[in-house]
Amino acid sequence: MSYTSKLPPSWNDRPPPRQVEIDLSSPGLAVFELERLLYTGKAIVSHADEVWPKLYIGDQSSADNRSELTLHRITHVLNAAHSRLRGGAETYQGMNITYQGIEGRDCCDYDMSANFQTSADFIYRALSGGGTVLVHCAVGVSRSATLVLAYLMLKQHLTLVEAICAVKDNRGVIPNRGFLRQLIKLNAKIHGNHRQS
Repeated sequence: MSYTSKLPPSWNDRPPPRQVEIDLSSPGLAVFELERLLYTGKAIVSHADEVWPKLYIGDQSSADNRSELTLHRITHVLNAAHSRLRGGAETYQGMNITYQGIEGRDCCDYDMSANFQTSADFIYRALSGGGTVLVHCAVGVSRSATLVLAYLMLKQHLTLVEAICAVKDNRGVIPNRGFLRQLIKLNAKIHGNHRQS
């Protein structure tokens, strides 16, 4: 199944991705193959990129730039690198932005999967209500990308490979290996443990 079939009409005009087949039944090999696929993604040239209609992945700078948030009509911010030392919801005071923070660490042993469902629900509610969402972390390539990939799998019913193809063509991302293993487990739970293209 091609990811383009699940996108709104305006995004369906984009050329389909090349077919990629990856065996996800062996997590060690799958991580290597997924990393190879991710490295074929778009280079990062901006602080935030729209990777799905009205869904952006960005870095901390994009989350702090009030004029860019207004320009992109961001209504919801999901911070995958929330810290009590940096501003949270108060950063967006007076902007009518709904904020959710996750104190995620970008290390292989951090259990980001504990946040998959709540983050997917947050993004889904925002987009279903006509909002525009920025999911960010420090650099905008690992923690935030992992949460967006989980959203695409849980709410848009994409396989992990389809989700990666949808995102990487719009922003270069590379979740750490621990996060990739967690996404592989999520994929197996949703779609079974088999070869996917």
